[in-house]
Amino acid sequence: MYSLGKTRKIACLLTELLPLFCAGLDCLAASPEATPLSVFSADRDTLAASKSAYESGDAKVKQVVSQLLKEADGRLDQKPPSVMEKNQIPPSGDKHDYISQAPYFWRDTNSPDGKYVRRDGERNPESKQDSDAGRLGGVLSGIHTLGLAYYFTCDEKYAAKAAEIIRVFFLDPATRMNPNLNFGQGIPGEVDGRPTGLIGARGFADFVDGVGLLANSKSLSRDEQNQMKAWARDYFHWLTTSKIGLGEDAASNNHGTFYDVQAISLALYVGDTNYAHKKLLAAQQKRIALEIEPDGKMPRELARTLSFSYSLFNLRAEMNLADLGRVAGVNLWHYQTTDGRSLEKAIEFMAPYANPDNKWPYKQIHKGSLSDLGDVLRRAAVEYPNSKVIADALKYVNGGEENLSQLYTRTRLAANTN
Repeated sequence: MYSLGKTRKIACLLTELLPLFCAGLDCLAASPEATPLSVFSADRDTLAASKSAYESGDAKVKQVVSQLLKEADGRLDQKPPSVMEKNQIPPSGDKHDYISQAPYFWRDTNSPDGKYVRRDGERNPESKQDSDAGRLGGVLSGIHTLGLAYYFTCDEKYAAKAAEIIRVFFLDPATRMNPNLNFGQGIPGEVDGRPTGLIGARGFADFVDGVGLLANSKSLSRDEQNQMKAWARDYFHWLTTSKIGLGEDAASNNHGTFYDVQAISLALYVGDTNYAHKKLLAAQQKRIALEIEPDGKMPRELARTLSFSYSLFNLRAEMNLADLGRVAGVNLWHYQTTDGRSLEKAIEFMAPYANPDNKWPYKQIHKGSLSDLGDVLRRAAVEYPNSKVIADALKYVNGGEENLSQLYTRTRLAANTN
C-alpha cells in the first residue's frame, strides 16, 4: 500500500545520491555571497569522491538526473494547489485547516446508524474525495523534486515554480494552510482528527531539503525564506506540543518512526539542534530496541494485513532516521542493543525475500513490492558492505539501479578510506 511511486523513487534515489553532486555545481559556488545549503540527508563525508564521480560523466548518473528533470518538467505547467480548493468545511469552520479522512475505515452498510469500521490494508476510495492529503503530499514531494532539479541544472525555471507553490500553499494569507493537522484522518461521525493523520505529512522531511536547495535562487526571496521558516516553526511547535502530535510521537510502529523523521527534520530546519539530538538519542531505545526484535522482525508491522509492505515502510523510516543521525552526530546505522537488535538485523531479516522462491510467511493481502525491497537493499549495501546476507539478496535485484548503487558504494567507500 505504501509502495514507492515513480516520483518518489526518483526523489528517493537522488536523495541517496545527493552527496555525489553537492561539490560539483558551479552555480552554487559562483557567488561569494552564496548561502550554504541547509539539507539534512546528505552524507558530507563523500563530497570529494562524489565530485569526481559526477565530473567523470557517468552514464548512470546522467540517466537518473534525466529522470528527475522529466518529472520536474511535468510540474512546471501544473496549477499550484491550495487547501482552499476543497468544498468541505473542517470542524473548525476554517477552510485554511487541513482535513483528511481515515483511509482504512469503511461505512458499515449493515449498521442502521452508518458507523465506520476498520478494514486494515483496504483503502476506501471515499477517503480520497475532497481531501487535503493528496494536495499536501504533492506539494511536499514536488518542492523536493523541483529543488533538486534547480540544484542540478541551475535553471531558474524550476526554482520559480517551486517558489510559486510555496507562496500559494504556505505563505499567501488568502490560500495558505494553517500550521496544524488537527483534522487528519478523521472518521465520519466518530472523531474529527487522529494522531495517525500525521503520516500524511511525513514528506516534510523531503520538503525542508527541497527548500534548502532553493537558498541561492532568485525566485524565492530571503524574506519569503524567512516566512517559510516561521511557518515551519509554528507547525513544529504544534507538532511537538499538541495532543495529536504527542499521540503520534507515542506510537510504537511506523507512525512513530515517521513522526521522529518529520519532527527531527523540521527541528534541524528551524535550528532546534538540541531537540534533534535528544530525539535521535531516544530513538536508539524507542525506535530500534522497542520496534525491532533480536532476529530482525518488527512485530507491529508483521501484525498488519500488509505485513511485507509495512515492514519495508518502517525500514525506510528507520533508515531516514539514521541519515539524520549522521548530520546530528548520533550513529543509528550501527547502533545495536546488547541482545542484538539493530537496523542491520532488521534489513537482513527482510533481505532473503528478494529471492522470489522464498515465500513471505506473514499476511499480505496485496502483492508486495520487490522493487521497494531492492531499493532498501541497495541503500543498505552502502552502510553494511560486509553483510553477506545483503550481498546475497542483491543478486536477485539486478538492473540499472543496482549499477548506480554500486557507483555510490564505490565513492562512499573511497571517501571512508581516504
